Amino acid sequence: MQITPDTSAFPTRHWHALDDGRVQCDVCPRACKLHEGQRGLCFVRGRSRGRIVLTTHGRAIGFRADPIEKKPLYHFLPGSRTLSFGTAGCNLACKFCQNWDMSKSREMDIMQARATPEELAMAARDQGCASVAFTYNDPVIFMEYATDTARACHQAGVRSVAVTAGYISPGAREEFFAPMDAVNVDLKAFDEAFYWELCGGHLEPVLDTLRYLRHETDIWLELTTLLIPGRNDDDQQLQAMTRWVVDELGPDVPMHFSAFHPDWRMTDLPRTPLATLQRARRIARDNGVRHAYIGNVHDAEGSTTWCRGCGAALVVRDGYRVIRQDVGADGQCPRCGARCAGRFA
Repeated sequence: MQITPDTSAFPTRHWHALDDGRVQCDVCPRACKLHEGQRGLCFVRGRSRGRIVLTTHGRAIGFRADPIEKKPLYHFLPGSRTLSFGTAGCNLACKFCQNWDMSKSREMDIMQARATPEELAMAARDQGCASVAFTYNDPVIFMEYATDTARACHQAGVRSVAVTAGYISPGAREEFFAPMDAVNVDLKAFDEAFYWELCGGHLEPVLDTLRYLRHETDIWLELTTLLIPGRNDDDQQLQAMTRWVVDELGPDVPMHFSAFHPDWRMTDLPRTPLATLQRARRIARDNGVRHAYIGNVHDAEGSTTWCRGCGAALVVRDGYRVIRQDVGADGQCPRCGARCAGRFA
């Protein structure tokens, strides 16, 4: 894929020159090696005038004020609204992509509106949104735009949320996550073959990102797994995944099991049955995950936040709508005093 050199393209710093004349992008494990005028697989980072530039800084898609529960984040300011947006492109090639119209878009000038970080921060504040969410496609690929916007949001009293697959290199990881307040990582499966065959990536870099977020930052973390019938929904994989989460990340990291619907290049599979999601939630809870949820379908029990101490309903949801919240600002249960992990203030 060729690009026209553009002096207005945003310069980046996570790259280095190779001895063969190419330039390597160092943002994600894909490590695209580019000749002049070429773009990486993500489509939005490319080589221009001997350097790697970002072509979507200040260009966004899909502005929408959403419930924070839609990200999904259930333990981060429940009941609040977040201003959601994304850009074109992605650094994975998931055949089941549920947002392919944006993440696979190549009509960048048609689809994207101009919006500076400061304009986004003011728009969120003016619409009463407690946060801005970088979503729809992976913000790792537009990290300079995302981090600039996150800093502008903080100055406006607005928090920042990243919805990401976590496919990022260690060198770029610290800079990208530094201004984020909450992150939902899409743990697509617990199987290397799945990542390679269906996503064009690898599992271990994602696990490294999760370890980093949990143990080296104070960012609120939740996980989402889209369960695809016959691909990543077997008991063995769910057992291994949920045990790893408890052992490596701890029992307080919420897990969301979401229903797949046929899309993009996987239209030959059925939707995920509710029973599969309920089975995944049961396995997670049996293995010590304190907060396991069901998404993309209606399930009252699977969308409620329960007290780990006495079993009281702390946050009751109807779909993405919070209909009752009975938890202190510090996450304390008013009935037994046990603390629910999260950011509730």
